[in-house]
Amino acid sequence: MGRITLDKVRKAFGDVEVIPPLDLTIEDGEFVVFVGPSGCGKSTLLRLIAGLEDVSGGEIRIDGQDATMVPPAKRGLAMVFQSYALYPHMSVRKNIAFPLRMAGLDRAEQERRVKAAAEVLNLTDYLDRRPGQLSGGQRQRVAIGRAIVREPAAFLFDEPLSNLDAALRVGMRLEISELHKRLKTTMIYVTHDQVEAMTMADKIVVLRAGNIEQVGSPLELYRAPRNTFVAGFIGSPKMNLITGPVAAQHDATTIGIRPEHIRVTEGAGDWQGTVGVSEHLGSDTFFHVTCAGIAEPLTVRVGGEVDLRYGDTVHLTPDPEHLHRFDAQGLRIA
Repeated sequence: MGRITLDKVRKAFGDVEVIPPLDLTIEDGEFVVFVGPSGCGKSTLLRLIAGLEDVSGGEIRIDGQDATMVPPAKRGLAMVFQSYALYPHMSVRKNIAFPLRMAGLDRAEQERRVKAAAEVLNLTDYLDRRPGQLSGGQRQRVAIGRAIVREPAAFLFDEPLSNLDAALRVGMRLEISELHKRLKTTMIYVTHDQVEAMTMADKIVVLRAGNIEQVGSPLELYRAPRNTFVAGFIGSPKMNLITGPVAAQHDATTIGIRPEHIRVTEGAGDWQGTVGVSEHLGSDTFFHVTCAGIAEPLTVRVGGEVDLRYGDTVHLTPDPEHLHRFDAQGLRIA
């Protein structure tokens, strides 16, 4: 079991409160992603759950038991860091088995767990190699294997893919998601990359300045962001946020429209603009269009290749069914 409950948990360093009191429940078996910009408190929150930081108030419960003052080693959690933290002089086998040796398990049980983890992570052929003989992705799998053998109630991942190149990040993202499906163990994953959050999570927790801005499934956050911060953070490219007279026409302080929900025409449309930089990705093309009466250039997504050039005049029409309205406080208007 791996149900984790945070009840009015807060963290302060001296007079500076970095995590105001917050409540959060992570259900057994969920894949939950903490996401937000640098300095939002997501890694600090993970460390509080792990016991690597002391809470300044509130209670942390793991499977209903108060774990607030329980030492990290006794919480039944396993953490995978951004740094692989492998022992270079040890083989893969010994690196994976290390926490089991420290726990005093007998050799037969150690070998059973190491073999099982190696099979899950496709590391069987590398057990006798040392970390220096492995690729970055393989080393990250070893670090995950070291966590798996502990058979924890939950896995805690602190930006584990940050040190990998783009291709490896995509591959490891799929491997970790597949691992969750097989193990069915609770996983909490910290990242600043909202694409990782959208593609991996059962539930996303969006953080800003230590506060939880919204909790929900990836599509819930994408389709109905609670405020302009979530609207601008979730989605790639991000949602277009428009203020001024254009928003006032819709009885809002700010309106939002995603790039794929803007129709491009050469004739009449709601907004007339000039095409700026274009990004051609093959399956999609993104245009950045400057429109009169709108402060920031709009990002427009069009399927496939489109014959529009820098400086061309276009007309844009937003899909009214996908228009988001926000009030003066940045909150969603129903």
